[in-house]
Amino acid sequence: MKRLSSHFDACPDNLSTDQLEQYFSDLVDSHSWSTVKVDRNGLQFFWKHILKQDWQWLDIVRAPKIQSLPDILTPQEVEQLISTARKLRYRVFILATYSMGLRLSETLSLEVGDIDAGRKQVHIRRGKGHKDRRVPLPDLTYRALQALWCRHRHPRLLFPNASGDMEQIQLARTPMGRSSAQTAMKALLHQCGIKKSLGTFPASQLYYPPAGTRPESAPDSSTAGAR
Repeated sequence: MKRLSSHFDACPDNLSTDQLEQYFSDLVDSHSWSTVKVDRNGLQFFWKHILKQDWQWLDIVRAPKIQSLPDILTPQEVEQLISTARKLRYRVFILATYSMGLRLSETLSLEVGDIDAGRKQVHIRRGKGHKDRRVPLPDLTYRALQALWCRHRHPRLLFPNASGDMEQIQLARTPMGRSSAQTAMKALLHQCGIKKSLGTFPASQLYYPPAGTRPESAPDSSTAGAR
């Protein structure tokens, strides 16, 4: 109400419908839609509960929201990230995420019991819409997950929280942190000179890495091999 009154230097009940419609039309162009709704609802409250008058609804046209497509990494860029990552857990994380088309949280939540080596499938639990599903498990990804697990041997988690020494890692109750994975991914993008924004990890297109990419033999720079 204050913004509206200041704009016209007049009390809102002295304004015409044309003036109000012009005000909100300008507001849509200059402010967020939430601000427009706050002003409109405030005016409606003033009209109905203060003036005790019938509210004449104003037709406010919402500006179309521009939706841009998320950046998708190419197979060559994914291979570059895997080759650049120094720590095994990040190399395997990237490979698993993009080779199976998973979201960040789905990869981090993977457990030993989710891997069906016989059928070459992975059971994704509580994915999008809190639904379970099964996805194909590429041979290279299976070998990489095996190599990572052999480093830490956690009884349940494939990507356990890597804080502390090996004994603490094996006793971890939670997976690797979401922020840790995002920070590592952004750092790798910067190192590789890849100018793409990946604020989140949308389900990517299925990507099967070239045979030459071998994350299972990647050197690990930490003192504890599972880190």
